[in-house]
Amino acid sequence: MLAGVLLGAQLAAAQTPAPQPATTLADAVRAAWRRSVHATEVAGQQRRAQAERTAASAPWAEPPSVELDYRTDRLQTDAGSRETELGVAIPLWLPGQRAARRASAEAEESAANAAQAAGELQAAALVREAAWGLTRQQAEVDLAAQQVQVLDALASDVERRVAAGDLARVDALAARAELLAATAGLSQARQALHAAVIQWSALTGYASAPEDLQAEQAPADATLGDAHPALRAARLGIELGRKRLDAVQASSRSAPEFVARLRQDRSARGEPAANSIGVGLRIPLGTDDRNAPLQAAALNELAAAQATEQQLKVQLQAEVDQARAAALAAEQQLAHESERSKLMRERASLIERSFRAGETPLPELLRALSDAARAEADLHRQSAALGLARARLQQALGILP
Repeated sequence: MLAGVLLGAQLAAAQTPAPQPATTLADAVRAAWRRSVHATEVAGQQRRAQAERTAASAPWAEPPSVELDYRTDRLQTDAGSRETELGVAIPLWLPGQRAARRASAEAEESAANAAQAAGELQAAALVREAAWGLTRQQAEVDLAAQQVQVLDALASDVERRVAAGDLARVDALAARAELLAATAGLSQARQALHAAVIQWSALTGYASAPEDLQAEQAPADATLGDAHPALRAARLGIELGRKRLDAVQASSRSAPEFVARLRQDRSARGEPAANSIGVGLRIPLGTDDRNAPLQAAALNELAAAQATEQQLKVQLQAEVDQARAAALAAEQQLAHESERSKLMRERASLIERSFRAGETPLPELLRALSDAARAEADLHRQSAALGLARARLQQALGILP
């Protein structure tokens, strides 16, 4: 009933966003995610993980280096002695280091993908709140417009009866005053709708709420599971911490270097040059002092990720319980508001017939119409509140549109 909220003709065309095709809730969530700063951060994390994987797949631990040596006696005896040496140093992987680095890069890429899903869920929370806010404001405008129509027809009827001498002039004034009050209420509702549209457009880039908003409802037996995007991101954060710790432990010292050299010697001017080839292995001497800060940082990251997961489980379960209770209460309240609205409409209808028969004064009819309008407005607000409560339950369960 409230889905497919469209811009009313009451909003000035120059102030409203350009109309967009009808969207689904999933479209709106993706659009909001693409416009968020967090999406840029996650994209950077994914690129970093891919770069780490590429580096771990290289045949050498670090980029190779080139050495060039040249010696001559030109500034001393100037006998024509000359030595030229060209070498290439290739850093080698330590045992198990390459596999640990590759596993760490893969874990970081998985964590980045999980962070994207968790970020989309956060965007879904904003989209759901904004969409239901827009829906509620549109309902407020529709109800206010209906009330203006009812009171306008009543004011016209009262003025005709005043002209015919059936009612006093004071009744016409009272009816006209109620119409002006309802018109002012309609203007306020339109302003609130305009603000909601601006907020929605800034969040998603669309000018209308999703058409499938009412279709979103969590299964009655749904529970918090391991598939929740935030929990999955937390678990992969722990796995990333473990893999980084393994990579640090596998890199206990600097990489050894294989060195190949090509040397050319000439002992004196006019003597033939002698060429030689040499190979070598440079092994850095590592100590615990070098690796201790890196290992401590990795251990701290792992402990923080584990604590975050434990706290997140408790927090999410509390949110699910609270959201489920709120949805149940909203359902019950909607039933009460529906019955109350029905009674108020019936009462207003009876009093209106009595008024037209000349048995009830106008003030009593105006009060009855006002009470019926408030009851109808409360019913629509509660309907939107129930939809939002169900959406919040979906959100707490980690269900994306």
